[in-house]
Amino acid sequence: MPGPKKVKKIKRTRIFLVDDHPLVREGLIQCLQQEPGFTVCGYASNVKEALRALRTDPPDVVIVDIALPGRDGLELIKDLQALHSTCLCIVLSMFEETLYAERALRAGAHGYVMKHEPPENLIQAIHQVLAGNIVAGAVIMQRALQWNAHRPPAQPEEPERELTDRELEVYRLIGLGRQRHAIAKQLGISVKTFEAHRANIRGKLGLDSAGTLLLRAASFVRDKA
Repeated sequence: MPGPKKVKKIKRTRIFLVDDHPLVREGLIQCLQQEPGFTVCGYASNVKEALRALRTDPPDVVIVDIALPGRDGLELIKDLQALHSTCLCIVLSMFEETLYAERALRAGAHGYVMKHEPPENLIQAIHQVLAGNIVAGAVIMQRALQWNAHRPPAQPEEPERELTDRELEVYRLIGLGRQRHAIAKQLGISVKTFEAHRANIRGKLGLDSAGTLLLRAASFVRDKA
């Protein structure tokens, strides 16, 4: 008499979420858990929590926001690439990709999806990066091709692209109206270091005062949201 048939286990793609908004996380969990072959294996609300959870147990895919309390998502991507080079990162952000997607890909991300896009776009992006593809808009992909061909990209459309990742984060927080002590505390830097970043930003953008910097940063945040 033949024995019972063995049930073949289907390998599920393990996905980890990094977002500091509980409602966003819950919505993502419900969406991803409904997709055959996907399972959400955990989540974190900041970089420190994420690294603690992922240091010894890397998932297949990490979906990460850029704007996180403390260190930002770009720094998390860099850390994850150093820890687990096979871990695939997809940025899910409210910020327009024209500035942040290029930085995310340079940091080691494999995809960039806007939060206002329909859920199926994120699902498709996950399948694409699992298949070995990079997911981003046409303009960003053209720049990626230029990097791979060792050609310099076209001149930046806006001076903000000249800012470093840390300077851009300082700039964004200034635009949100945060005070210097609060920004320094959030980023884990001294007020003196913050002031050095602010001076560099003003120099690169050609701004003559802290007031004009605040106005421009606020406009930048509004336009990119």
